[in-house]
Amino acid sequence: MSVGFVGLGVMGRPMAANLVKAGVELIVWSRTDRGDTPPGAVRVSEVGEVFARAEVVILMLATEQAIDEVLPAKLDGNLVVHMGTTSPEYSAGLGARIAAAGGRYVEAPVSGSRGPAEAGELVGMIAGDPEDLSRVRPLLAPLCKQVFTCGAVPGALLMKLAVNTFLISMVTGLAEAFHFAEGHGLDAALLRQVLDAGPMASAVSRGKGGKLADRDFEVQAAIHDVLKNNELIVAAARARGIASPLLDACRDLYASAAARGHAQADMAAVVHAFREPTH
Repeated sequence: MSVGFVGLGVMGRPMAANLVKAGVELIVWSRTDRGDTPPGAVRVSEVGEVFARAEVVILMLATEQAIDEVLPAKLDGNLVVHMGTTSPEYSAGLGARIAAAGGRYVEAPVSGSRGPAEAGELVGMIAGDPEDLSRVRPLLAPLCKQVFTCGAVPGALLMKLAVNTFLISMVTGLAEAFHFAEGHGLDAALLRQVLDAGPMASAVSRGKGGKLADRDFEVQAAIHDVLKNNELIVAAARARGIASPLLDACRDLYASAAARGHAQADMAAVVHAFREPTH
């Protein structure tokens, strides 16, 4: 079975590479060509060729507009797998459009940043028709350490937003802890050691704590992407009348960090919103 992969960004490139390593016959397309085609994949010049040649097409695109721009008006039974993060409402509408165009649709957002993507240790959430999910699961095995079924569309994207609610608030709190320590003249490296030894330690806290201690903001999950996710969470909360006080505050902090020139930096760079507060 030929598989298409559209979008070779920070997350997409390592995901595509892991599919090739697993023996998948992969056809790829990306808006820009930075020499990022995984060895063994076939790169095509037109996105329409991906849909023409592949039975299953994975979309790892950053925005709803990007998806709209690549989706053909007609599909020949293609199973389209949406692995990015968009609003749940958009995804539900996308599924309906794909069905009307003659295709099938599965939501499959993932939790994890570039490191887990490179290691094939993402956490997948899938939603859709059970028969379609059974076709997609083997393709997620090289990408994810675990995959969870979340019912019908848009259940997977709602679950992803719930997961990101915890992730964003946790990393923002961690950044504030380092800012507090810095303000009191404490040793950031020592704070990192104490946190790593304690009951709150996790892969995320260790990774982001290291970045904060070392002031290393090389991107794993970029501020601008986190801000987009934060805005999706707040909008989904508002749509159901759900309070989101922590994510309301986090949204303002990530927006401030982005406005101060850190949009392309790792999400740990939200600490700059504390160091350089908006007046």
